[in-house]
Amino acid sequence: MITSDADILKEAEDWKRSGRGVAVATVIETWGSAPRPVGSHLVIDHDANFLGSVSGGCVEGAVITEAMDVIADGRARVLEFGVADETAWQVGLTCGGRIRIYLERVEDGSAGPAWGHGSDRALR
Repeated sequence: MITSDADILKEAEDWKRSGRGVAVATVIETWGSAPRPVGSHLVIDHDANFLGSVSGGCVEGAVITEAMDVIADGRARVLEFGVADETAWQVGLTCGGRIRIYLERVEDGSAGPAWGHGSDRALR
């Protein structure tokens, strides 16, 4: 049973060791009412399997979609989500807050700067 962000990151590491393409999304900033605190993680594999949460479900679909590109090209991204626009074409938070998410690919044999061993940022 996955019960903490440390467990989620350990699972990401196990997925990577088993040959999966993996990305980690980390909440790096919140403003106002935000569904998940800074340091929350969502890990995604190349088949769109995922564990954890960065938004309580309201923007996870968009993050998972973007993770597919991060896994493919290896370029980290910062994503920002706020209140959806009035046309509702844009993914947004219904709670009225704003969140910024750092999304990075997990590389073989090393932990990225924002998560994993040697980094205290991810486990807060």
